[in-house]
Amino acid sequence: TDLNYLRRRIGVVFQDFKLLETRTVFENVAVALEVADASDREIKNIVPSVLSLVGLSDKVFKYPKQLSGGEKQRVSIARALAHEPDVLIADEATGMIDPDSADEVVEVLQKINSLGTTVLMATHDERIVDKMKKRVIRIENGKIISDKKGGKYRV
Repeated sequence: TDLNYLRRRIGVVFQDFKLLETRTVFENVAVALEVADASDREIKNIVPSVLSLVGLSDKVFKYPKQLSGGEKQRVSIARALAHEPDVLIADEATGMIDPDSADEVVEVLQKINSLGTTVLMATHDERIVDKMKKRVIRIENGKIISDKKGGKYRV
């Protein structure tokens, strides 16, 4: 259906990672492909590729409890990228991690964007917004109050 097609074209990353604690990094990313009926061959090709993109090739057999917050978020990003979405929505993706890890996540999101995926990021972190230097749409009480290019939280 059209809805299923659209779901596969949009990847979502949440603030709280949503990782399965009893599965390895590889398995956490693979689950997104398994539910879409991907073949074992596709899974074995795609998962290492997206883990490499987010800088986690060396964590394939680790479990979430063995990862830092930033690494967990990068696993979430890899999982969201498994379907090669046109749009990646990052909802407070840096909200539960330390500033250094947040910077790493932002670098990954910028890399993904430079490869052609549109990245929509919701954040309250002024530092992150200013660092990204991208279009900023401020929403308050459900209404757009400003729409500016150049990545400044407040002008």
